[in-house]
Amino acid sequence: MEKERKLIIAGNWKMNKTVAEAVDLVKGLKLELAGVKEVDLVVCPPFTALCEVSKLLLDSNIRLGAQNMNENPAGAYTGEIAAFMLKEFSVRYVILGHSERRTYFGETDEWVARKARAAHAAALKPIVCVGETLEEREQGRTEAVLERQVRGSLAGLTREQILETIIAYEPVWAIGTGRNATPEQAQQAHAFIRGLLAGMYDDAVARRVRIQYGGSVKPSNARDLMCLPDVDGALVGGASLEVRSFADIVKNSI
Repeated sequence: MEKERKLIIAGNWKMNKTVAEAVDLVKGLKLELAGVKEVDLVVCPPFTALCEVSKLLLDSNIRLGAQNMNENPAGAYTGEIAAFMLKEFSVRYVILGHSERRTYFGETDEWVARKARAAHAAALKPIVCVGETLEEREQGRTEAVLERQVRGSLAGLTREQILETIIAYEPVWAIGTGRNATPEQAQQAHAFIRGLLAGMYDDAVARRVRIQYGGSVKPSNARDLMCLPDVDGALVGGASLEVRSFADIVKNSI
């Protein structure tokens, strides 16, 4: 399937997998996905597994991502991870502003924007997550919420930086619930986000920025979602924890 933008499919493992389990999973993914060149592939293990996973990915077509980072370069921030620590393990991508971070840890759009700017300062590519709750969708506020989050979470990024940023649209009501947005709902949201980028920057930038879909992505719905004109990949949660399901999502997307 030829698209204007290269698909990027990332696995967000969240708080799962021991180091040994992470190693087994990556070994399996390397075997299953060794020949894939049409899609940018990323895995985002927990921090404890970054070192060993990094070693396994050195000679592969799979890139390493992290699930979060602190916006400060270093210092007295107990329990936090700085960008330079991620760089030590050859991390290329970092997920920022996931709905679970926003909901459980109080991360705001402004906070996410500071992290995004810090990621770029360290030559990391941020995957910035946005998305509405079920209540917000039912109240007809989806576009208002997306506009606030997109403008707020990307504030201060230059034209060059936004081109190296991935946006992940994740309807909160579809994360880990088994529900997912219909292809029509996903396309509408992605097209709206792309329109915002055109207004914030210009049409040329908007055409180049990749927007992933995340929200109960499975092998069975990957093809329909990835065929949509404004969907440029997937941020996969639960289905990224098994070799077969993640590999099938990738293969069904090509």
